[in-house]
Amino acid sequence: MDPLEALNEIAYLLERDLASSFKTKAFRTAAGVLAAIPENDRANQVANGQLSKTKGIGGTTYEVIRQALDGQTPEYLADLRARTAEPLTTDGRALRAQLRGDLHSHSDWSDGTTSIELMASTARWLGHDYLVLTDHSPHLRVANGLTAERLRKQLTVVEEINGGFDDFRLLSGIEVDILDDGTLDQSPEMLDRLDVVVASVHSKLKMDSREMTERMLTAIADPHTTVLGHCTGRLVEGSRGTRPPSDFDARAVFAACAEADVAVEINSRPERRDPPAALIKLAVDAGCLFSIDSDAHAPGHLGLIDHGAARAEANGVPAEHIVNTWPLERLLDWATN
Repeated sequence: MDPLEALNEIAYLLERDLASSFKTKAFRTAAGVLAAIPENDRANQVANGQLSKTKGIGGTTYEVIRQALDGQTPEYLADLRARTAEPLTTDGRALRAQLRGDLHSHSDWSDGTTSIELMASTARWLGHDYLVLTDHSPHLRVANGLTAERLRKQLTVVEEINGGFDDFRLLSGIEVDILDDGTLDQSPEMLDRLDVVVASVHSKLKMDSREMTERMLTAIADPHTTVLGHCTGRLVEGSRGTRPPSDFDARAVFAACAEADVAVEINSRPERRDPPAALIKLAVDAGCLFSIDSDAHAPGHLGLIDHGAARAEANGVPAEHIVNTWPLERLLDWATN
């Protein structure tokens, strides 16, 4: 077995299982170290003991590499495959099979853990036709949000990565903060250049209901907005604790989304499950479009989209109203017009 593939698969499965970031980082780091060693020299470095002394290679990752180079499936990987053999959920499988891509993902350009290239290649490996890269905007400093200058450079990287694919497309995008007054946290010039804009509230989540409603309506009315991200901002579990949903006039917000052809995101992360079921049903009744997104911050998180498909199916979201069931050409025609 190829040792690099073994390390990356282990990291993917750990991330998908929401394991400790310290554990997944060990395998991602080892994969980076191994990738820098010429293929024809890897076995030699195992045989002479050099690899076991290399910074970034620990005892467990060394054994994975050694066993893979010996032609075995590494024990660690075999055990992990057995523990994660069951799907994340058995619900929503028919709808999940119709999803062609993911409109919300992050890389190490903002608060993701890995490179853009690895996020894209993992999405392709999962069978996606496309993935939208949506790193954060500058207002979210804690997430290393992208200034206009950094976003401009990222667009060049996206173009270069797409040059290596003929059966997959990495789309340009951003998760842009909805500022207090409803304006979007990036220059109109840069937003004009993007394929998809996910607009999300990340600050002052306890804002008065009337003000929050106006804030969201202003953002939805901006012609750059493609998707309304995790609309309530709630947290229901996880290491960050819990947080109640923001208070806003959901009927008015979803009516505006339907009018403007802005998709309501069904965020697949277990700690968010946003919107709540009642609001998903309200958005269905309003005639909204939807986007089922992983909000991935690591390659393994791309698999979390299974949860979103299950929630969409459980709450009666029609597949034809889910924009990432659409082929690339239709998606882009909707997103850029």
